[in-house]
Amino acid sequence: MTVTAPPMGANSDQKTRSVGVEVEFAGLPPRDTANLVRELFGGTIQVDSPHRLHVGDTRWGEFGIELDTQYAHPDDAVLNEHETLDTEWARQQHQFRVEFHQKTRELIGDVVTGLVPTEIVCPPVPWDELDELDRLFDALREHGAKGTDASLLYGFGLHLNPEVASQDADYLLSILRAYLLLAAWLREEIKVDITREVLPHANPFPKEYALKVLAADYRPDLDSLIDDYLHYNPTRNRELDMLPLFAHLRPNHSHKLLHSKLTKPRPTFHYRLPNAQLSEPSWGSVSEWNRWVEVEKLAADRDTLRQRCADYISDQQRPFYKRWADRLQHWWQKRR
Repeated sequence: MTVTAPPMGANSDQKTRSVGVEVEFAGLPPRDTANLVRELFGGTIQVDSPHRLHVGDTRWGEFGIELDTQYAHPDDAVLNEHETLDTEWARQQHQFRVEFHQKTRELIGDVVTGLVPTEIVCPPVPWDELDELDRLFDALREHGAKGTDASLLYGFGLHLNPEVASQDADYLLSILRAYLLLAAWLREEIKVDITREVLPHANPFPKEYALKVLAADYRPDLDSLIDDYLHYNPTRNRELDMLPLFAHLRPNHSHKLLHSKLTKPRPTFHYRLPNAQLSEPSWGSVSEWNRWVEVEKLAADRDTLRQRCADYISDQQRPFYKRWADRLQHWWQKRR
């Protein structure tokens, strides 16, 4: 599949923008997955624990592979407890606890393998090389990896982390506006799995926030943009999670979510909506990137973006029953 070029292909340093890719799946344990990554892209395997590995020194950097549950991995608080111990007896007791803890966590990982997903966190890849990364998705399919639609229990997803082209508030606002306008279309195109719809990880934005952001007189500076987002979205569970970007842009911000252990500061959007459609031979990071680029295209077309914002506001001001009648008609036409 051909990779679609975004309107702004370079970052503020005039280097090709990169895209981080994360994917969840079942049917292939972390060690086998790490071997597969090494076969495809070279590098060396580092074993942090039986269910958490890294493949470093690849052409793009380091791949992280692990079971996606904290209970399958040793707890750093237990491992680092020795730093406060001051007697030999205490250190021996600590070593016994560490060995028992590591063995217990390994056993938990063995038991839940197949019930919780294996996750691959890819290094940042230039957007125009995503087709080469898709060799990984082909290999996962060939080796029996199972995606979202393989079971009702599999709420697996693919996350894209597109590097921002600019850190300017006006640019970020245009992306947010374009996303809010295209969110329903993206859900239809992706056919978001029912299990993922029920789970909270990729919830839609509240309508109150959309109305505020899409209003013609909304012209925030960066700090106001961040504060408004946090006020209306005090959660990581949004289909377009802006917390990692905002934590990167304002590391001294006081909001606790920007300092959460689960919020990793980085100059990227964190797009969480897509399924992990490993059952589809043509599916991979390129197909989801190409959908994302439609958001960037709308954001870059300021006249069309302005008109569509106005249309959205106008539609929301219509009586409730008329809007639902139109939606029902649209749903019926799609089913015919």
